Amino acid sequence: MQCEVCGRQIFGTPVRAIIEGAKMTVCSKCGKLSSGYWEPKPEPQPRKRMGTQPQATPISYSKRQKHPTVTETLELASDLAQRVRKARRELEMSHEDLGRKIREKVSVIRKIESNKMIPDLALAEKLEHALKIKLRVPAEEPNVQPALSSKPAGATLGDLIQFKMKDKEAKK
Repeated sequence: MQCEVCGRQIFGTPVRAIIEGAKMTVCSKCGKLSSGYWEPKPEPQPRKRMGTQPQATPISYSKRQKHPTVTETLELASDLAQRVRKARRELEMSHEDLGRKIREKVSVIRKIESNKMIPDLALAEKLEHALKIKLRVPAEEPNVQPALSSKPAGATLGDLIQFKMKDKEAKK
């Protein structure tokens, strides 16, 4: 175990000290800097039923599976600001109306429409639902030019060494 203040290995019993309001486990030297000491609270024990009826087997309720909201193949559209503005105007909504509908500040909507802010995925989904548009599009693969040769263009350090070696041999 290491001291949370100085980082030294703690030999023996660690000191649970309060240093500047923080509860820390420290060595005996750093424990002298404390303003008080604390003890960990014991874990609460589950209560036992006192009834005579046999305990029924607990029913396990499965938690609702959360579907991942981010798919690897979708990304935000590059013309997101124009799509939001166009859809809002087609629905004849003001910034305030849209803000109320999706529970966001009007300034956020204005920043998105002026391309000063890129919405996070949750906000993009709210906008898609409220405006009935698609803001997430399939990701495009970047066009990468294939390398013509494995050798880099220009002289490398190896090339310079070979030139020097040839010069030395030529001078002999």
